[in-house]
Amino acid sequence: MQRILAIFMNNLGHILSISIVNFNTGEYLLRCLRSLENLKNEVEFDIWVIDNASTDGSLQKAKQEYPSFKYIENKENFGFGKAQNIALYQIKTEYILLLNPDTELSAGVLPTMLKFMSVQKTVGAASCKLILGNGELDWAAHRGFPTPVAAFRYYFLGDDSKYHMSGKSMEKAHEVDAISGSFFMTRKFVLEKTGYFDEEFFMYGEDLDLCYRIKEAGFKIMYIPQVSAVHHKGISSGLKKMTENLSTADLETRVRSLNAFYFAMKIFYKKHLEKKYPDYINKLVYLGIDLKWKMAKRKMNV
Repeated sequence: MQRILAIFMNNLGHILSISIVNFNTGEYLLRCLRSLENLKNEVEFDIWVIDNASTDGSLQKAKQEYPSFKYIENKENFGFGKAQNIALYQIKTEYILLLNPDTELSAGVLPTMLKFMSVQKTVGAASCKLILGNGELDWAAHRGFPTPVAAFRYYFLGDDSKYHMSGKSMEKAHEVDAISGSFFMTRKFVLEKTGYFDEEFFMYGEDLDLCYRIKEAGFKIMYIPQVSAVHHKGISSGLKKMTENLSTADLETRVRSLNAFYFAMKIFYKKHLEKKYPDYINKLVYLGIDLKWKMAKRKMNV
């Protein structure tokens, strides 16, 4: 299998760019870049690192260790989508992988994903399986759209079948509604057709919004569980229980991230779903978001 993939990739040449937005991820950025450097014999690719005014020295260390990579240094924290767009407008390769700096890739992931995308022309975006640092599955890479019914069944009935599409077979490649921006492989021409990230989303929700627009444009969103990557989730925000003690995020960053998380829910719902439901349903949805937001402020995690 590896020999077939190697022949396939040699025939493709340079078709992939990997775009990473960094904000104070410390050693995790270096671990991510090292994992990519180890895969250069499998796939020829460019690496773009867009830094959102980090103050932890992570950018400087990355530039010192990997001076040949492309770096964009923002003077302030633009958030995820706006920072990605700065690079995405410049990238010209056929395929683009949006990757979080707190991920680590292993052998075979990139050629497998590229081969799948090259064969399946109707696929607009795809993700591999994402495994959290504790070994659990990252369901954010395997989502349904958060309709009122899906959200109600998930939060109040414990039914994950629509919210995270948990009823799907996790052994075979299959279509989902949305994948995570932490590992998001897409095509340049798809982004040109659908538009890039909506910069109204500071962080969180912008990947969901892009998936919605990709599907509206007639493309599929696919989940490929045959290959996987590790995702040390929440290093920049400090909001995830499993990594809150590993993150160096200060209180200001955590509060901003928390507010962005719930504000993104409102932006997405208003943009894509509000017009599909009666007013009383919409009021209940916004009330539910506000209540969840208020409760989350007490715990400072999501």
